[in-house]
Amino acid sequence: MKIKGSGFVIAGGGSGLGLTTALSLREAGARVGVLDLKQGEWDGAFAHADVADETGVDRALDALASEIGQLRGLINTTGIGHSGLSAGPDRKVTAEGFRRVLDVNTLGSFILAQAAAERMIASEADKQGERGVIINTSSIVAFEGQIGTAAYAAAKGGINAMTLPLAREFGPYGIRVVTIAPGIFETPMFSQARGPMVDWLREQVIYPDRPGDAVEFAEMVAHIVCNRMLNGTVIRLDGAYRVPSGRHDWWVD
Repeated sequence: MKIKGSGFVIAGGGSGLGLTTALSLREAGARVGVLDLKQGEWDGAFAHADVADETGVDRALDALASEIGQLRGLINTTGIGHSGLSAGPDRKVTAEGFRRVLDVNTLGSFILAQAAAERMIASEADKQGERGVIINTSSIVAFEGQIGTAAYAAAKGGINAMTLPLAREFGPYGIRVVTIAPGIFETPMFSQARGPMVDWLREQVIYPDRPGDAVEFAEMVAHIVCNRMLNGTVIRLDGAYRVPSGRHDWWVD
C-alpha cells in the first residue's frame, strides 16, 4: 500500500511513538489524523477519544474522515500500565487497576481494529485488492514479563493473541493486521525516568547498545504499510533485548 495520499489515523499520536509516527507519515505525503485524550504537540487533524469507549472511537473516526478521507491505515500506539506486586505485604496491584489496563490496552486495541475494519471494508480496494492495514502496539513484556508486570503483560499479550485471528478474518477483505512489540525506547515517559535501575535497563540492549529511537518505530510502521506480505504476525523491535525476571521496582510505570 502506498503511503503518499493515503489516509491514516494514529491513536495515541499526541506524544511519544505515536507523535513521531504521525509526523513521519505526514512528511511522506500521507493524510494524517490523530485520535488521543490530549492533542499534545500534534498540530494537525485531531479528535478526542478514550480508546476503551466504543462510541467515542466511532465518533472520532467519523470526525477525522472529513480531514483525511478514506481510512487506509490505523496505527494504535496507546497504552497504560499498572505495576507492582500482586500479593503479600507490599501488594499494589488492584482488580480495578488490572481491569483498566485491560480496557485500554487490550479492549481498546480491539475496538480500534473493529472500527477501522468496518470503514475499510466499505471502501474500494486498490489494484492489488488491498483496502488497508491495522497496526497495533504490544510490548516485549508480553513475552518476558518482569515481576510486578502481571497486568501489563496480560494486556499486551492479549494484543499479540488477537493479531492472527483478526488477520485471518479481515484478510478476505484485503485488510492486514500486524503488531509491533517494542523493547526499550526513548519515549518521554522513559527518558524522564531516573535511577540506577533505569540506567541498568538502558545498558541491556545488545545492538545497537542504546534504547530505540521513536524514528525507528516510525520506520517499522512505514515498512509494514508498504510490504503486503507482513500480515498476521507480531514483530519484536528490541535490539535483541530480553527482559530479566528482576525485582518489581525495576519496572518503569
